[in-house]
Amino acid sequence: MPMFAMSYKVQRYVILISFLTLPLLLLAVFSFYPAIYLAWLSFTSWDGYSPEKAWVGISNYKEIFTNADIFKVLSHNFVYFMGGIAQNIIALFFAVLLNSRLRGRNAFRVLLFLPYIMNSVAIAYMFTYVYDAQNGSLNALLTSVGLQSWIKSWLGDAAIVNYSLAFISAWKFMGFNMVIYLGALQSIPGDLYEAAKIDGAGPFKSFLYITWPSIIKIVELSMLLTVSGALEVFDLPFVMTKGGPAGSSQTFVTQTVETAFNFSNYGLASAMGMVLLFIVVLVIFVQRKLILRGGD
Repeated sequence: MPMFAMSYKVQRYVILISFLTLPLLLLAVFSFYPAIYLAWLSFTSWDGYSPEKAWVGISNYKEIFTNADIFKVLSHNFVYFMGGIAQNIIALFFAVLLNSRLRGRNAFRVLLFLPYIMNSVAIAYMFTYVYDAQNGSLNALLTSVGLQSWIKSWLGDAAIVNYSLAFISAWKFMGFNMVIYLGALQSIPGDLYEAAKIDGAGPFKSFLYITWPSIIKIVELSMLLTVSGALEVFDLPFVMTKGGPAGSSQTFVTQTVETAFNFSNYGLASAMGMVLLFIVVLVIFVQRKLILRGGD
């Protein structure tokens, strides 16, 4: 049937279906199918190369929930979460500061956003030299200012390695959150601040009663990204420490990858991936309903 002979309603549906077919097909091939296959694989025992996959039921999940070492690494992820909270606070501070009429504010915005657009692997290698215990620039700086007692093996000390890595993550993503907050701040009408100033409100009260209620939804979004990002940390510990020293910097994702590729236990690794997905969904649900009061 020619397009011009169709009714307007039919033409509209044909156009909608035509535009949606390819995106939905790509979504099904690269998202839905892998997720369903991962769920099925989590109930099997497979070494990654054998043609047959033995069905083992919930044995992989029993292994996860009875092996304390698997969930122990989540304490390492918690360090990244705390670093994410600090990063959001600093990002909001810079956003408020750079939203004012500060000379050179555009240059500062670019400098703070620059780490986010850098490649994560490149950043990891760069900070490997910064944290080097023998010839690293950080220890050299501490020596030059007379703080030799602060010199550490930043990536070799199990007590501080996760804090060292979390600092890099916070440094990288702080600029991104700053830009998000800056956009939210610029959407607030200036008349509100002028009216508050006439009524005698200072900067703190203006932030508390105008700025914060206006950006609370953006803060919620940033916190959701912070939680999910902290649970899914992979690149920095994988590139910089390989989970060391003695597994002290291993995260849940690096442990999952190690289970699959080092120990050839793809069934257990798939189950770990499903558990991580459930944890992320559960944490986000609790955060929205309890902490953030479940706003629409």
